[in-house]
Amino acid sequence: MHHRTVAAARSFFVTSIALLAGACSVNPVTGNRELVLVSEQQELQMGEQAYFTSQQSQGGEYDIDPELTRYVRDVGHRLAAVSDRKLPYEFVILNNSVPNAWALPGGKIAINRGLLTELDSEAELAAVLGHEIVHAAARHSAQQVTRGMLSQALVLATAVVASDTDYGALAVGGAGLAAQLVNTRYGRGAELESDRYGMEYMARAGYDPQGAVDLQQTFVRLNDGHQPDWLSGLFASHPPSQERVEANRATAAALPAGGRLGREEYRQQMQRTLNAEAAYALYDEGRKALSDGDRKTALARANEALDRLPEEAHFHALRGDVRLLDKNYKDAITNYTRAMERRDRFFYYHLQRGLARRETGDLQGARADLERSRELMPTAPAELALGSIAEREGRIDTAIEHYKVVAKAGGDAGQSAARSLARLELPRQPGAYFATQCGADGDGNLVVAVQNRAPVAVSGVVVAIDVTDSAGNVRRLTRELGGTLASGGVGRVNTGIGPYTGGHCPVGVVNARIVER
Repeated sequence: MHHRTVAAARSFFVTSIALLAGACSVNPVTGNRELVLVSEQQELQMGEQAYFTSQQSQGGEYDIDPELTRYVRDVGHRLAAVSDRKLPYEFVILNNSVPNAWALPGGKIAINRGLLTELDSEAELAAVLGHEIVHAAARHSAQQVTRGMLSQALVLATAVVASDTDYGALAVGGAGLAAQLVNTRYGRGAELESDRYGMEYMARAGYDPQGAVDLQQTFVRLNDGHQPDWLSGLFASHPPSQERVEANRATAAALPAGGRLGREEYRQQMQRTLNAEAAYALYDEGRKALSDGDRKTALARANEALDRLPEEAHFHALRGDVRLLDKNYKDAITNYTRAMERRDRFFYYHLQRGLARRETGDLQGARADLERSRELMPTAPAELALGSIAEREGRIDTAIEHYKVVAKAGGDAGQSAARSLARLELPRQPGAYFATQCGADGDGNLVVAVQNRAPVAVSGVVVAIDVTDSAGNVRRLTRELGGTLASGGVGRVNTGIGPYTGGHCPVGVVNARIVER
């Protein structure tokens, strides 16, 4: 390795070590010194910016039982008041049947309806919320972000030395980053830390820590019953185990005995939601049937769910989804409108009604719905649809901007957007979609190799060659590459121009036609 490269690498590591040493901070919960490269202000901003979008990506707020929401918030704030770190804590119930809970940086905490229905007491609720409060108070998310930063720094350092289907899946841009924060998986140490100190918060707030032992025993039982949603939710990174039960039991033995369990109070507060559980089970069956392509069963389950709980907007939206797939756009629009009448601040209803309106030719109405959906949560389907509407209306520059957003996201939607983008951009700037390389044949004539980097097949590729004569005059000659060039394919054209002796490659692609839509 060149000595300058080695020196640069050493300088990088010395600088990095100095920065890391300055970034050590005291964990507010444990008192240990830890490496965190995220400031408290950045933590607060991350949580604030991601909180609403994260709720949207997980089914939206559970709002048909406001008394239950107030109850959960009261329990949460009682625990937050005795925590080791004062943050602007917020608590929300999400309309999601998966048993899960999560905390964003800065104390933004959510618990799913599907977890609440599995708990048996206020103390168990306090155990869940206390656990999540510790994640926020102990800066576990900030530590995970720091580890991500360090991973990138290590990749960079190595390069220097070597000289070298939840809704969240729809999200793009900042919404996609919010989904990543929600899905952060903590290590074993962080989970056990949250178990332990969460129980201390329970005791300080007057709850019986035995609730945390009962909670872990419930989780072990459900896990042993092979309910996969549990592993895809709350305990994906550190599944329930007898080890955690025993750890909680030991912690409880070291804490003051007694305290509030609140079984009867919890059951009273949960009664309305428990009564609605059968309706949500029917809805979940309908969603699964729809994902399996069984529209008839999906519609039947939506209707049964609505008979039991007509005020739930999700059930109306499921009806709309079936009718949208059946190309019954008029009824689909009616269903989505009914969903919005019950819950206007959920992106999905606006998105789906916008898609249905587009199919009826109501481009103005579709655009309004899609833009509203995008305000609530930016998604690839909304951006794609807005791009297609702009294209139909002749607003090509606007269409290109929408397609660019989705093309960066990857996946099926990204590939579709990339093809649409190439269709609009390639005629304007063909050179951006091709790579060229020059060589010579046996007689010294210039041979041009052209690689198609567009996500579509093309034909009629024309290359321009700038030729300089002995007097210094430059003239442009063109040659066409025959046949069709597949995406990623390479073709060659012998220009008949010579001699070419290497060096500068005076060639560019100036024209091409898309043959694959």
